Amino acid sequence: MHASPNGLVFAIYYPILGAMGVPANLVVIVILARRRCGLSECIIYYVISMAVTDLLVIITAVILHRTFGIYFPFSFLSITPVCSLLVATIYVALDSSVWLTVAFTFDRFIAICCQKLKIKYCTKKTTVQIIGIVPPLACVKNIFMYFICEPVYTVENVPWFCRTKPIFYTSPAWTAYDWIRSILTPCLPFILISLFNALTVRHILASNTTRRKLRTQSIVENQSDPEVEKRQKSIVLLFAISGSFIVLNMLYFVTILYVRIADVRYFSDSVFSQTAFNIEEIGYMLQFFSSCTNPFIYAGTQSKFRFELKREASYQLSRFVKLFKF
Repeated sequence: MHASPNGLVFAIYYPILGAMGVPANLVVIVILARRRCGLSECIIYYVISMAVTDLLVIITAVILHRTFGIYFPFSFLSITPVCSLLVATIYVALDSSVWLTVAFTFDRFIAICCQKLKIKYCTKKTTVQIIGIVPPLACVKNIFMYFICEPVYTVENVPWFCRTKPIFYTSPAWTAYDWIRSILTPCLPFILISLFNALTVRHILASNTTRRKLRTQSIVENQSDPEVEKRQKSIVLLFAISGSFIVLNMLYFVTILYVRIADVRYFSDSVFSQTAFNIEEIGYMLQFFSSCTNPFIYAGTQSKFRFELKREASYQLSRFVKLFKF
C-alpha cells in the first residue's frame, strides 16, 4: 500500500471509484441522519458510522493515495513524512470500517438470537460507546505504521515517496507486530462475521420451523406469518452488508495469509514477489470497492431509504431547475 500502483486499469478504476464512493456515502449519512427510514436507533448509528469510515477510506486511500499518486506523483502528498502519515491514516480508516462492521453484525446477532441480553446490550448508550471506542483503538493499533516507511530518494534534503524498510521483514519485533496486526485485521473480523452470520442463520431457521409447527396446530397452514415476514425483512440488511464484506474481502484475506506464510518481500525484484504484489493490489481494489457498496445495498433492500432518496433527489432537482428560471 505504500507505493501507488501503475497501469491503465488502476488509472481508470480509482478515479471512478472515488467519484462514486464520496457522494454515495454522503447521501447515506444525510438521509439516515434524518431518521425517516424506519430503522432502529442502533442500526442507524452503526450504519452512519460505517458510512463515515467508508468515506474516510475513499478520501484517504482511493483519492489522496491512489488517484493523486497516479496522476500527481510529485505532489506534496509524496513527501515521505506526509506519505507515511497518509499510509497510517488509511490503515486506521480501514480498521475502523472493518471493526464497525463486526460490531454491527454482533449487535444484530444479539438482537435476533439473545433476547435476554438484547435488553441490556442493544441500546443507544452501548452503541455510542462502541462506536466511540473503535477509532481510537484503530489509531493505537496502526500508529506504528508511520515508522515502517523510508524515502525512495532525497532531493535537496527533501525525502520523496514511501517504501517499506527492509528491516520490517527481518526484525523479529516488526515481524511479530505485522503478524498481530494481520490477525486483528483482517483475519479475526473475517472469522467473526462469518461465525455470527452462521449462528444467526441457524437460530432463524430453528425459530421459523418452531413457529410453523405451532401455527399449523391453530390456523390455516397457507396463512402468512407477519412475525416471520418482519424478521426476514429485518435481517436482509444484515446479511447484505456482511455478505458483501465477506465476498469483497475474501481475496485480500487469502492474500494476506499467503504473503505472511510465504514470507513474500516486495522490495525484491523477483517475478514471485511481483506477482504477489499484483494479486494483493487486486485485493485492495475489491476491499476499497466495498467502501462504496453499502449505499447501493441500502437502496436495494430498504424501501423507505429508496423513498427518501427519491424525495431528496426530486427536491435537489427542483432547486437546480429554479436557478435557471428567469
